[in-house]
Amino acid sequence: MYHSVGDRRAGDPYQVTVTPQRLAGQLRWLRRRGLTGVSMRELLAARAHGRAARLVGLTFDDGYADFLTEAVPLLRAHGHTATVFVLPGRLGGTNAWDPEGPRRPLLTADGIRAAHAAGMEIGSHGLLHRDLTTLDDAALDAELTGSRGLLADITGTVPAGFCHPYGAVDPRTALAARRAGYAYACAVDPGPVACGHALPRTYVGQADNSPRLHAKRLRHRLRRTGLAALPTLSQGGDA
Repeated sequence: MYHSVGDRRAGDPYQVTVTPQRLAGQLRWLRRRGLTGVSMRELLAARAHGRAARLVGLTFDDGYADFLTEAVPLLRAHGHTATVFVLPGRLGGTNAWDPEGPRRPLLTADGIRAAHAAGMEIGSHGLLHRDLTTLDDAALDAELTGSRGLLADITGTVPAGFCHPYGAVDPRTALAARRAGYAYACAVDPGPVACGHALPRTYVGQADNSPRLHAKRLRHRLRRTGLAALPTLSQGGDA
């Protein structure tokens, strides 16, 4: 689980930014171990056919513009792909939901299309980066269904995946993501809610060198033990 890739000198109070140099080192770490970073869609499809042993799902939350300018060239150079979860309700905006820290630009519609054309999976992060567990049914539907429709219009492909903003998920929002038509949804550390629509992920940041990445990979294996059956993705991206 990544977020922004860029210069950290302006401040990084939420520890969501890695430098391009650090990301390049982390991607090399994967390749040296015979691992390939892939989108969540590819990872789940491979897992359904028993071919996911050497694959690692790479995700980038929030849809920062630097995903296209910094992350995509590095991913392609090192033979990886990834999923970027974007906010179609904030196209070309900034991370206004963060009360502290620098304002970072978000992808425009053209940027989303360019990332899609570069072989990256585009998933939804909702419309506005809101905690879904706090919303009423109408607002929840707008975040899930509304964002899915907008992304289908932008890319020409119905998104298969969703990412719960802030990692906030409960049984109601996990079920709502499934009912909205998503084949899978990512969380962070969903605990007992973990399922195919609340998948656990491991945060990766600037401090994560080789020993820390190794430890986090081992920890993630323990966290996913007992995870409910994962979804089977259809070819068209629908549940």
